[in-house]
Amino acid sequence: MARTAQIERNTTETQVQVSINLDGTGTAKLNSGMPFMDHMLDQIARHGLIDLDITCHGDTHIDDHHSAEDVGITLGMAVAKAIGDKKGIQRYGHSYVPLDEALSRVVLDFSGRPGLDYNIDFTRASVGGFDVDLFREFFQGFVNHALVTLHIDNLKGINSHHQIETVFKAFGRALRMATTPDPRMADQMPSTKGVL
Repeated sequence: MARTAQIERNTTETQVQVSINLDGTGTAKLNSGMPFMDHMLDQIARHGLIDLDITCHGDTHIDDHHSAEDVGITLGMAVAKAIGDKKGIQRYGHSYVPLDEALSRVVLDFSGRPGLDYNIDFTRASVGGFDVDLFREFFQGFVNHALVTLHIDNLKGINSHHQIETVFKAFGRALRMATTPDPRMADQMPSTKGVL
């Protein structure tokens, strides 16, 4: 059964379309209106082996806030739809990723409970013209709608580009681990509650 989803979300601030294949090859077609965010979304696809097609038309003439948040929301909705009832998945995922002097850890749980613990002390306010505060908004939107618990820790780093790129690469790899089917679980729910 294909683990795919297509979600369209339209507001007065943004129009976002996301197509996802959790069992893809890491190909991405990205046009969020935010070039640096596209570079980061590409890390999710490539390192998560997830096929992503994301388009966003937003009010970036004001700033990138609404677009960053709404891409996170819509991606979260797409992941939730594609993952289905969560039977037979690993459920948990984690990854440490280095890039030169930077090192980040991401831990993910398809718990059914949205929660974000986010710790990045950026060394500058923007990267590629993109406000680094908006990465938190992206991940908050994602967890709220994917219904996952997500812990993000940049453990070290001097270059802000390296800091955030390690986070997105680790996020992609953690997402890949958590969504991978576990043949020993077959059609079982990965919880003693029987539901997630």
